[in-house]
Amino acid sequence: MTHGTDTLEETAYFLNLVVKSSKPVVVVGAMRPSTAISADGPFNLYNAVKLAGSPEAKGKGALVLLNDRIGATRSITKTNTTSLDTFKSPENGYLGAITGGRILFYSESTRKHTVDTKFDISNLEALPQVDIIYSYQNDQTFFYDAAVAAGSKGIVIAGSGDGSLSKMDEAGAKAAHEKGAAIVRSSRVGGGTVTHSSEDDEKGFVTADSLNPQKARILLMLALTNTSDPAEIQKYFDEY
Repeated sequence: MTHGTDTLEETAYFLNLVVKSSKPVVVVGAMRPSTAISADGPFNLYNAVKLAGSPEAKGKGALVLLNDRIGATRSITKTNTTSLDTFKSPENGYLGAITGGRILFYSESTRKHTVDTKFDISNLEALPQVDIIYSYQNDQTFFYDAAVAAGSKGIVIAGSGDGSLSKMDEAGAKAAHEKGAAIVRSSRVGGGTVTHSSEDDEKGFVTADSLNPQKARILLMLALTNTSDPAEIQKYFDEY
């Protein structure tokens, strides 16, 4: 499927979690408009169709194809505002590439996807509201209050460093959790895995593993269609 690149990674990861088929699903976009010199869209689309029709892509979950690179939807992310090679997977690398017309896979995702997930959205009209709150110096609790007041069922915190929370973040998150909102600690850093501790279990907080905030939001929305138990939600983040 074609998609604008700004939120492509979110839709792609969503498809990776809900499509109940082992058939290849390839999400493709372009960084230059069709009117630009050396527009990248036509060749990206050509390669995406080639990849979707290849037996090698079967069973590998939803894939992202841009700039000759094949990316896993869980780890691929947009890293540059305008460059052609903006979609990268800094921690885990690409799954493969298309070179000289050949589809080459070098690795695969080890996390559950597509037919192996527990998410069924076939009878849903909407997903639970989940919001992202960005942590910064001297932040306050009112964002958490506002999110809950607006109907948030879950909050993903883009924490500093290792998903660290300031005193105000922690107070706001605790109050939101006591009002029924699921809390997930992610990181604004852009790479690495958020460390889970016994304190998270005591507070009822979930950690996002290596998912960035925007993808953690996708998984939390889907998790909340099945459960509100933090321990069960944590299992989803550990598995998917």
